[in-house]
Amino acid sequence: MIAFVINSATKAAVSPLKGQICRGLPKNPSFAASTWLGQAALSTRPRSSQGRGRSGVRESAATRARAPVCVQTSDVAMRVRSIRDLQDAEIRGKRVFVRSDLNVPLDGKRITDDTRIRASVPTIKYLADRGAKVIVVSHLGRPKGGFEDKYSLAPVAERLSELLGKKVRMAKDCIGDAVATEVAAMSPGDVVLLENVRFYPEEEKNDPDFARKLAANADLYVNDAFGTAHRAHASTEGVTAFLKPAVAGFLLEKELDYLSNAIESPKRPFAAIVGGSKVSTKIAVLEKLLQKCDTIIIGGGMVFTFLRARGLKTGSSLVEEDKIELARVIEEEARKRGIELLLPLDVVVADKFANDANTKVVPVEEIPDGWMGLDNGPETTRMIQEKLRTMKTVLWNGPLGVFEMPNFAKGTFAIAETLAEITQNGCITIVGGGDSVAAMEQSGKADKVSHISTGGGAALELIEGRVLPGVAALQRA
Repeated sequence: MIAFVINSATKAAVSPLKGQICRGLPKNPSFAASTWLGQAALSTRPRSSQGRGRSGVRESAATRARAPVCVQTSDVAMRVRSIRDLQDAEIRGKRVFVRSDLNVPLDGKRITDDTRIRASVPTIKYLADRGAKVIVVSHLGRPKGGFEDKYSLAPVAERLSELLGKKVRMAKDCIGDAVATEVAAMSPGDVVLLENVRFYPEEEKNDPDFARKLAANADLYVNDAFGTAHRAHASTEGVTAFLKPAVAGFLLEKELDYLSNAIESPKRPFAAIVGGSKVSTKIAVLEKLLQKCDTIIIGGGMVFTFLRARGLKTGSSLVEEDKIELARVIEEEARKRGIELLLPLDVVVADKFANDANTKVVPVEEIPDGWMGLDNGPETTRMIQEKLRTMKTVLWNGPLGVFEMPNFAKGTFAIAETLAEITQNGCITIVGGGDSVAAMEQSGKADKVSHISTGGGAALELIEGRVLPGVAALQRA
């Protein structure tokens, strides 16, 4: 059973900062200058809280002193059952509807990365080995409505068969007679993969009638698709109204365990590496980490907005002009809280955005006009590596350079190497969200860290403290 904490502040006002629920704000939150990031956040348009549950993490005594002005109004411990909690008798002979995340990249019909398929195997195998009739459903790509051969899950069925060591039959549909016929022919231990659930627009609309049709051929529900847990779709949320029990699979359980524990009760010292191109996409992540971390390492293109906030010239590097003041306030907030916030000492600059560009390494105080920063410099990399070697928990979200271009990948891959090293020495290392997972895979060290999240958007939303609809549905079931 997985236990974590969600926030139930249903009537609280919403901070101008995405994801933070506050008490005591004026009726118009656009003028809430008393929030903990102050006026700097006012350029971020507030979002309505209606229909968007937000979770919060209960503060320990050690971290409560860091709490911002925006506070949670009430915390309620919630529990999610997993397939570990089911007795074999509850599984044997039952038709188990498993929502997996098999959304893998394809080159024609060739799977170019089977990571998500491999991650789904433990749950499917566990159920099949205990005599369940396993009915697997997933989406693939973004079909526009109706069958599209390029988005068929048939190649996935073949790969899943290889990994399981048994034939996985492919259904021609995900609802209706085609599915009923396949399920009726199943024996205990058999596995059937349904066709792409997003061939029906009703899936993403979370249509109740469609959810009922999905559930029609099953006895119980297992959600193992962390990558879609942040979506309230028919196969992730709607079916739980029709199938009981509804529990988490091993992958979903593992994701919640690592990511929730990393934020709520990390082993200290705790560092977060936050990369990516824009500050605007990481506001809520930084907001949450400022409450929890001992050290925050800023990397990627967002570095240059912070450098401009320090009054430095940044050449033609990417800068969000409307977020300069926010970057300044974030750094000041970190200083007030006693949190170490590290920015680069030197960067690799280029005269154009291309792998064959002219490059040089310069201190951050000397970025020349017309040149753009595309990677950390060697001095910065050494500084980060030395800091990481002192940590007990590290969360990495976002690359530190344009790693897709070999000439600007050294900083990112060096950190991947270091995470693998410190994991061997007992540090808990978690890679989640955005392109940091792809960078870790490309580095060849993906199997050397504690946990790599399979969910990009879901991982970000969990770190931010939001409620994931797919998880909340299991709590209600």
